[in-house]
Amino acid sequence: MSVPLTPADQYREEILDAQAMSPDTKFRLGLELFDRVCQLMTDGIRAEHPEANEEEIRQMLLARLELAERLETRG
Repeated sequence: MSVPLTPADQYREEILDAQAMSPDTKFRLGLELFDRVCQLMTDGIRAEHPEANEEEIRQMLLARLELAERLETRG
């Protein structure tokens, strides 16, 4: 029976796992993460604006992504 990892040990293992990944794998996982985040944001927009059509939802998503990019590059 193994001893449960502390949060710090678990984080350390995740870092080591990430360092061992190939650049291709890191890139693919990054794209998958971005797709999941966009889907979550789209679901949130639909919940906030049930009257919006698909094009309006797409435009709101793009606006939020642009805002996130501006905030990220700001500081």
